[in-house]
Amino acid sequence: MKNIKYLLVGVVFGLALTKGEAISWYRMQEMFYFQNFHMYGIFMTAVPVGALSILLIQRLRLRTTSGELIEKPVKKYHHGVVFGGLIFGFGWALTGACPGPLYAQIGSGYLVVIVVFLSAALGTWTFGYLKDHLPD
Repeated sequence: MKNIKYLLVGVVFGLALTKGEAISWYRMQEMFYFQNFHMYGIFMTAVPVGALSILLIQRLRLRTTSGELIEKPVKKYHHGVVFGGLIFGFGWALTGACPGPLYAQIGSGYLVVIVVFLSAALGTWTFGYLKDHLPD
């Protein structure tokens, strides 16, 4: 029961994605073909909101629910990120779904997306399994 607040936030986020048409395959195709501004407008709102949120978290020295200081992890660049980004982008373009909207698409009744969800889960599991054997 203590995690119900996270479920509620997820439901609200899913509703926002659905009402904003961010789960529409057609909207994704319009974006990738530069035919419509809709998705770019969503991104141009989300990126500054995310950046401002990170700035406020750092400036206000906010803490987690367990009392730990929230810190931004330092990530070093690795050329594999480029290949991972390409794979992610191709999958996104083909399926019209990135990981966030997958849940909203399934919840909206687009049950064929379960195949995409299982593929994403398998890819994530495979990476986690092979991560220690990949070059740094």
